[in-house]
Amino acid sequence: MPDLVIDVRNAVKQYGVGAASIFALDDVSLQISPGEYVAIMGPSGSGKSTLMNIMGALDNMTSGKYFLDGIEISAMDENSLSIVRGRKIGFIFQSFNLIPRTSALANVELPLAYQGIKSAERKLRATKALEVVGLADRMSHEPTELSGGQQQRVAVARALATRPALLLADEPTGALDSKSTHDLLDLFDQINEAGRTVIVITHEHDVAMRAKRTIRMRDGKIISDELNSGKVA
Repeated sequence: MPDLVIDVRNAVKQYGVGAASIFALDDVSLQISPGEYVAIMGPSGSGKSTLMNIMGALDNMTSGKYFLDGIEISAMDENSLSIVRGRKIGFIFQSFNLIPRTSALANVELPLAYQGIKSAERKLRATKALEVVGLADRMSHEPTELSGGQQQRVAVARALATRPALLLADEPTGALDSKSTHDLLDLFDQINEAGRTVIVITHEHDVAMRAKRTIRMRDGKIISDELNSGKVA
């Protein structure tokens, strides 16, 4: 296992040139070890979403280097990046991004199908992932038959099914009520305790405090990086 899951070195993301240029990331370096649970916080325009896109291999830097699970992502072409995203990163988004009129099981199987995994193995892994998130009795339900919290759990199961090195959640509680938020964060605790690396992008203090480490950003820079002493329910 690599010493670091995330190794961002002197990342710069610049838009425009000259006096009109804007730095979404301004010389950001960040290291995250296997098994960490990290929250990245900041207001709109702080750079946290840009950093997430870099870590998720969804965007390129203007300069700097990025290694994911020991692989230099910053040197890859788009086809190679697509393969890495599918195999190394489990994404969880605020909007769930589930396929309508399709069962929970089929939604979780989808990224495995893209990887060319055979049907029997896909079904086995998707079933196991839905059991992990507590939806063993909802596998045949379509998204419209599930609550918002249950839909987000399907999204978590879909991310877990690929057995990624990194679980990357972008404002995962933004569309959830307080009970569903609490339940989802309990699930993240369980996933992390089982050894998975979890990174949550959030603007909510209470969500960030459930992580074990909080990184705060402002104006494209990391302004603090601290271990959390306690958790907020």
